[in-house]
Amino acid sequence: MTKDDHSDTRHEFDQVVNMTSHEIKVWLDTDESKSVGQKTDGHESTGHESGRHIVRILGKKQADLTGADYAHMRKVIGYIARHSKQRPTGDVTDTPWRYSLMNWGNDPTK
Repeated sequence: MTKDDHSDTRHEFDQVVNMTSHEIKVWLDTDESKSVGQKTDGHESTGHESGRHIVRILGKKQADLTGADYAHMRKVIGYIARHSKQRPTGDVTDTPWRYSLMNWGNDPTK
């Protein structure tokens, strides 16, 4: 990836991740956060693990981001775009749909 690609990825990531690292950390400790997502053999869900990686990314300077960080940012951008299109009707405040997005750093009620 070129430096411009990295800048574009970071910009788009910053647009879709609308929670702060602190908000994500607090959220990931809730039962609601742990109740959603795809889990394998009782392990942590994919989204919950993603949230922890997002917190690490948000804590880094752009110059310190790795190729794996940029790959994860692209994964986050894609997930949020796909999942947002599946918005249920009505109030989404207490729904697994919202909880899942929040694990990925996006609170659709903001």
